[in-house]
Amino acid sequence: MKTIFVTSETAERKWYIIDAEGKPLGRVAVKVASMLRGKNKPTYTPSQETGDYVVVVNAEKVALTGRKRQNKMYYRHSGYAGGLKDFTFTELSQKNPVAPLELAVKGMLPKGPLGRKLYKNVKIYAGSQHPHVAQAPVAIDL
Repeated sequence: MKTIFVTSETAERKWYIIDAEGKPLGRVAVKVASMLRGKNKPTYTPSQETGDYVVVVNAEKVALTGRKRQNKMYYRHSGYAGGLKDFTFTELSQKNPVAPLELAVKGMLPKGPLGRKLYKNVKIYAGSQHPHVAQAPVAIDL
């Protein structure tokens, strides 16, 4: 028996589209991160970029359960003393509607050069329009 080693150059990569309207934020982020890593394929290699491209539409209409719209907090620090800024989900989504989903997906990817490379393969859009029609993405249902 021979072990098959797939590199990022030889990996077969497809385009998928996910409609996030009405879906829980965490469920969408887990599915996207898993597909970016390539964990849905039998040729998964932890140290290689063998995942697929994912387009997420309607990110501004993502659902949250409970009182998370008012209570969920996001933090950012400037690096200076007293430079901690905090935002609720509502404040952050008013400023940038796709930011909560971007932060959720980015947090589920590996830290370092591989994670930064994988994050470039996800395209997140607030509305239902996207410029990736030419790639003919396959719709994924959650």
